[in-house]
Amino acid sequence: MGQYFDYNPNLKSNIKEIKYDLLGNKLTFNTNNGVFSKDRVDFGTNVLLNSLPDFSDANHILDMGCGYGIIGLSLAKGYPNLIVDLVDINKSCVELSRENGKRNRINNAFFYESNLYDFYESNHLEYKYDVIISNPPIRAGKKIVHDIALNAFDYLTNNGRVFFVIQKKQGAESLFKAMNEKYGNAEIINKQKGYFIITSKKN
Repeated sequence: MGQYFDYNPNLKSNIKEIKYDLLGNKLTFNTNNGVFSKDRVDFGTNVLLNSLPDFSDANHILDMGCGYGIIGLSLAKGYPNLIVDLVDINKSCVELSRENGKRNRINNAFFYESNLYDFYESNHLEYKYDVIISNPPIRAGKKIVHDIALNAFDYLTNNGRVFFVIQKKQGAESLFKAMNEKYGNAEIINKQKGYFIITSKKN
């Protein structure tokens, strides 16, 4: 059986609709087999989204490993003046995210099928991100999770921030240590039921 980050064109479709409220907006998402947390917004993602500061002064946000789009699209709806890029290696996730953007009438979100940050150079993007956010694919392994967090440094603006959610039992302390070594200022801004919200700033 494949993982949620693997594209499987033969996977039987089972569309489900879930709802989520953030920043005063009520959003509706379609999910499907083969995507992470298809039956509900997972606890960690909810804690992450409700731990974020105000992003009104940002220009560009990146949701890395976007799944069906819950993080990136909720923020794009809440901050319509921002550009929000959503990236996933799984083609099905990118297609679902794009459809969910349309169904929620979101016009400031853009979607990329990519292995981590490969999309940036291949699309010749000229801006960097004020915020990079991820609920990383833990099952892809420690290296991938750390690559998302540490390589984000190269794609951030000065004073840009990264935000991650990870469970203690799935390597939160290791990720915190790695981020602190890279950025020099890792901080845990929330902890709930074993989920850690970790942030760092590029100085």
